[in-house]
Amino acid sequence: MPFRHLRTFLLALLLPAGSALLAAEDDNDPRQTFQAGVSPDWLRAVGRLTVPGIRYEEGRRRHHTERCSATLVRGASDRAADTIVTAWHCVEYYEDLSQRILFQVVDADDQPVEIEARQVADGGDIDADWAILKLQRPVPRGEAPALEVGAVADKEPLLMAGYSRDTGLGKGGTRLTYDPQCRVTGGEPGSGYTDSDCKAYKGASGGAVIQLSRDGTPSLAGVISQGDGDGLSRYIPVGIFRSALLPHL
Repeated sequence: MPFRHLRTFLLALLLPAGSALLAAEDDNDPRQTFQAGVSPDWLRAVGRLTVPGIRYEEGRRRHHTERCSATLVRGASDRAADTIVTAWHCVEYYEDLSQRILFQVVDADDQPVEIEARQVADGGDIDADWAILKLQRPVPRGEAPALEVGAVADKEPLLMAGYSRDTGLGKGGTRLTYDPQCRVTGGEPGSGYTDSDCKAYKGASGGAVIQLSRDGTPSLAGVISQGDGDGLSRYIPVGIFRSALLPHL
């Protein structure tokens, strides 16, 4: 995750979801790896996002590919979902519209499904680190589930899921991993962020923060933004961008 503005000293600590901490297997890692038939099936709403971009370094244009996570979301209707949410910094360097943004989920047969996406709205900077994209085609529920958009309950447990690129459980971003039970720990007033003790690494950016209702129904509570890979992860609560998201559902 790129960190350009957010409190210089703190950003030196809060690396891109733990980019300097792409650790090997950790016996104390609370995360689990998604396993079909064992893990909650609705976790398949979280997919991989590949974004081709252009960065300027020392006055030169350089091609850059951002590899993040994104979540398939839906409204209250039964129609197939065609909208995903991710982090703004994942699409920050996307300029060439001839290049394709690709979203990949795993279907019910554990096969990858890749769909082109286009950006329709975003927060515009790292302090509003969210983006909304529309898929080239809808995804039927039988192919992959989508999460409804929920209201964040600060005292309720969180689940955080994404394609972390650590060399341990994440296997370089090839496995969906999730912290099954973590909690809100605070937030910086006026920042739009919420802090949690969830564990995630680089690559999980744009992934899902999920809360369960009393009957076990999952809903999207936020979008993963940044963290230190060691028990501090920040996310953007869905309430920050709900009004921008709902017209697309």
